[in-house]
This record gives sequence, C-alpha cells and structure tokens, in this order.
Amino acid sequence: MGQASELSRTFGSVRKVYNLALAARSEAWSVRRERVGYGQTSAMLTAWKQTEELAYLAEVSSVPLQQALRHLQAAFVGFWAKRSKYPRFKSKRKSRASAEYTRSAFRYADGRLKLAKMAEPLDVVWSRPLPVGVEPSTVTVSRDRAGRCFVPLLCEDTPAPMPVTADTVGIDAGLTALVTLSTGEKIANPKHERKDRERLARAQRALSRKEEGSKNRARARARVARIHARVADRRRDHLHKLTTRLVRENQTLVIEDLSVRNMVKNHKLARAISDVAWRELRTMLEYKAAWYGRRLVTVSRWFPSTHLCSACGALAPKMSLNVREWTCESCGTAHDRDGNAAVNLLAAGLAVAACGTGVRPQRESSSRSGRSVVKQETPPARMGIPSR
Repeated sequence: MGQASELSRTFGSVRKVYNLALAARSEAWSVRRERVGYGQTSAMLTAWKQTEELAYLAEVSSVPLQQALRHLQAAFVGFWAKRSKYPRFKSKRKSRASAEYTRSAFRYADGRLKLAKMAEPLDVVWSRPLPVGVEPSTVTVSRDRAGRCFVPLLCEDTPAPMPVTADTVGIDAGLTALVTLSTGEKIANPKHERKDRERLARAQRALSRKEEGSKNRARARARVARIHARVADRRRDHLHKLTTRLVRENQTLVIEDLSVRNMVKNHKLARAISDVAWRELRTMLEYKAAWYGRRLVTVSRWFPSTHLCSACGALAPKMSLNVREWTCESCGTAHDRDGNAAVNLLAAGLAVAACGTGVRPQRESSSRSGRSVVKQETPPARMGIPSR
C-alpha cells in the first residue's frame, strides 16, 4: 500500500510538471513569441519546488520530473519537424500514468528493483528474467486505467537470428478469418471484443448511472477499464503467438499494405476491423522479422490480389465482400476468395524479392463480354520494413 501511494504521488508530480511546462512554453510563444527550451523549463522546475504551493514536488525523485521535461522537448521537436501534432496536456483520467527513471535513480540486483526515494524494493512479479550479462539502462513505471502497474526495463540486447529456412508464406488479413495463408491454412478470428461486448455494455450502463465525481463512479469506471484491458490483453497475446509462429516457420513473409485508417471510416465494419488489429499484427511482424533475420515484403494495396486468378492470371471483375468463393471465367478454376489472395500476394512478393522494387508484372485479362483483351499493369510492391 505504501509503494502504491508513493507511485501515485510520483505519477501526479510528473503529470503536474509536464502540464506546467507545456503551459509556460505555450504562453511564452503566444504572448511574447519566445521559444522556451528544455534548459529554461528545468530552471522553472527548480523555482516551482521552492514555492509553498508546489513544495510537494521535492518529495519525489527529481529524475522522473526531469525526464518529463525531456519528453516534452521531444514532443515539440516532433511538432516543429511536422511529424506530430502540437503537444497536449496530460489528463488524470485519460492519460496513462508513467514515470521514467534513468540509471542514477534506480538499483537493480538479483531480481530486485529499488527506485529513488523509496524505502523498499518494488514488489514485482517478473514476466521473464533479464538476458545474462545485461544491465537495464532505463526503468519506466506505468499504471493503466484499470489500476495495474507495469515496470518495463530498457536493455541493450540483440536477439539471435533463427535458423534459415526455405519456406515462404503469403498472408491475407481478413475478418471472417484473422489471416489466411498461401498454404491454405486459415487462422480463425477470435473476436475478443465480441465475446465481452455484453459484459462491457452492462458495465458502461452502470457507469452512466453513477453520480459525477462520486467514489461509486470511480469504481464503475475502473470496472469498465478492466474489461477493456482484458480484451486488449487477450488480443495482444493471440497476435504475439501467431506472429512468432509465422516468423519462426518462414524465411520470407508477404503481407498487403492495408490502409487501416481509411478502412475504419466504414462505420459498418469499423468495430470488427478495430477488433482484429491489423496494424498491430503488421507491427509485430515487422520487428520480429528484423530481430530474427527474416524478410518481410509488403505488397501495394492496389495490387488486385482478390480478383486475380492465381492459376491463369486473368483479372475478374471486382466483387462485393459477401462473395467468398468465385470461379475464373477464363480457366474455370474455383477459388476461395482469401486463399486466392494469399497465393497472389506470395507470388507478387517473391517477384519483388527476386527482381527488386519497381517490378510491374503484366497480367492479361479479358472483359466480361470477351470483346477485347487488355494488359493490367499493377502498382509495384515494396520490399522490406517501412521506415517509421
């Protein structure tokens, strides 16, 4: 209980310093057209600690407070470089509480972690031991909206590459099946959010009936957050197991460059698309392929993988989402929609891997009436992990 209270004070102090510095920097620019940097805000922090109103800032470690100012500086650098939006104030309820400790503010030995200004080591249940001979350089303590605390340790470690294999796979992401592989295997969509939807709805209705600012409302809000956390944890666990398996079994993996941000604008499918987490699936494949010496190829979203016959290369007319199976009019081959797309993605990805970027394969397709034959030129695929 004492550790939880100490961490809560630290989280609150970090949030307060960040918001004060952001307000000071915003006011300096809007009123005096003066650009304030990290050095000036660090001096402001010293002055704030000496005031009666903010004297409690001196009761917690100074390192997380200084790190908050550095994070704010990084946020402004991203804004000036037009990589991100203007920094926003941290909310007590909506923002994830966190505090970052550098090497001078913690001691880690024999699986025990002690933070500055804390009398005893943290009571931590470690998910796994640190690699042999590796020392953590940064510790970030965070608390999510469900009230759970996490302590990730930043270490310098290079995963060993996996043994080379000759296997390759095309991966088509979907809603009916989470992914369909070019081998014909389909991984079912677990639908984690749908399984807890009724429970979440009851908790949200209970929350709406509680009085604003009351302790009952705070408890009801925590119940809603715990359900959301349960859904997110199960989804993340499933994606980790799936992506690790795919990277372990295949030397080259081919995926489609989906624009999830635009796809969720379809209000009929937005909830289902958000639940399958295609963006998170791709991110996991990207960094795991880089870790273990695999090759990840991304194919342009404009490549007609769905309605291109993988047997003869004929291009069929575009089809609606409810068409799950179709037959090629040119060669008579019957296709499963997702399985055919996965095979086409693999072929396109291997062509790019072999010949380099800029390859534009020519495809023959006949119109439905059969009056003419035209060449279908597809946009090029991209090889490798996109820069972030």
